[in-house]
Amino acid sequence: MKNSISHDARFASMTFATVYPLYVAKIEKKGRTIEELHQVIKWLTAFDNKRIQELITEKVTFETFFQMASLHTNAKIITGVICGYRVEDIPNPLTQQVRYLDKLVDELAKGRKMEKILRG
Repeated sequence: MKNSISHDARFASMTFATVYPLYVAKIEKKGRTIEELHQVIKWLTAFDNKRIQELITEKVTFETFFQMASLHTNAKIITGVICGYRVEDIPNPLTQQVRYLDKLVDELAKGRKMEKILRG
């Protein structure tokens, strides 16, 4: 995977509050709910609904978001392609974590069963 320092820096400085409405629009367009989205976010990060809302209000960057998160032990088994990149081959840990979340949201939007999305 070709990955530049500027690409990784862009993810680090991007705010969760900016991307969250895009996640909501994507999953709702496919008939999924915000509750399901929050379930996916909680599984990956251990953030509850209240904390998710606080992070949106505080406009934290993805760097801060994932520094505060307790990544699920099964996150490493998230594999596949998202935005043309194999998630498991992304060398930068932060970029990989953002892509983990993107991949889970994508699976939710595609109608995958929750028990398959929430690996293990």
